[in-house]
Amino acid sequence: MRKRTEPVTLEHERCAASGSSSSGSAAAALDADCRLKQNLRLAGKGPAEPRCAADAGMKRALGRRKSLWFRLRKILLCVLGLYVAIPFLIKLCPGIQAKLIFLNFVRVPYFIDLKKPQDQGLNHTCNYYLQPEEDVTIGVWHTVPAIWWKDAQGKDQMWYEDALASSHPIILYLHGNAGTRGGDHRVELYKVLSSLGYHVVTFDYRGWGDSVGTPSERGMTYDALHVFDWIKARSGDNPVYIWGHSLGTGVATNLVRRLCERETPPDALILESPFTNIREEAKSHPFSIYRYFPGFDWFFLDPITSSGIKFANDENVKHISCSLLILHAEDDPVVPFQLGRKLYNIAAPSRSFRDFKVQFIPFHSDLGYRHKYIYKSPELPRILR
Repeated sequence: MRKRTEPVTLEHERCAASGSSSSGSAAAALDADCRLKQNLRLAGKGPAEPRCAADAGMKRALGRRKSLWFRLRKILLCVLGLYVAIPFLIKLCPGIQAKLIFLNFVRVPYFIDLKKPQDQGLNHTCNYYLQPEEDVTIGVWHTVPAIWWKDAQGKDQMWYEDALASSHPIILYLHGNAGTRGGDHRVELYKVLSSLGYHVVTFDYRGWGDSVGTPSERGMTYDALHVFDWIKARSGDNPVYIWGHSLGTGVATNLVRRLCERETPPDALILESPFTNIREEAKSHPFSIYRYFPGFDWFFLDPITSSGIKFANDENVKHISCSLLILHAEDDPVVPFQLGRKLYNIAAPSRSFRDFKVQFIPFHSDLGYRHKYIYKSPELPRILR
């Protein structure tokens, strides 16, 4: 029995050993296969990761572009909405249009003391305050001829008022919109006129500078009339000329028409950079971005008229009987040159000027005088003579 079992046992042991050997080799093969697959997976991850990062970066860039475009579109829609809303706002509130015409809230240069004209280099100038109406006070500057520069030092208002009775002619200067009587180009003109032997009297309309009151065409004209009468009451027989610039030309023709109607005309009227009427000026103004807007007249020009603002130079010159001089630069970017020429063409044949001289002096665009630098012209003394 033992003999028979021993071979069986040995066979079983051999089978077990062989099985153990085969299973070990199989496990080793399986382990090697797993490592190979893992290495392949790791090898495959290398190029995949940069592609994923690039895709993510592209998505972020596209997201930023979409966000930027969304913001830009939002801004454009807001601007467009505002552009469309402004005409309706002006139509409903005509007072806005009046403020845009007067621009009296724009005070340039800033931080100057209008009570001290000497700070602007006008050491022969006195500051006054006059009262055309109750609750209205206007600030006035009076510059004497430059030859009196030394005599004027330290003098009071009474001395300046008495000086108006001297033999020197007087210019009442009516400035345009925006700024004050202390504006840079205005001060330079006072100096030029003073050097030519003129008294120069200028003022800020009610609502401008340190003058008290609410701006209106009627009020501005009345202020000018009050100052003119104040001058005439002190100047005796001395010549008085009225000089209007830009919007001030509208005040000037209003004033002179009224003076002619009451038979107290000035000795001459000088219009620098004039327009025909405020409607044509508003339509021709380079800053009028709505001029091609449908219904421009109804939205923008009719509210001006309804606010009582006309400044009808073209109508006024038909009722003026004194000498007229028009000065205009061809390169004027604010009041187009053609409006000044048109006003001259209306005035020249008018019957009211049949006994008076009417002149139009153009200044070539190469001179660069534009809207407010005609005072630089070396020809000005000859022209005024």
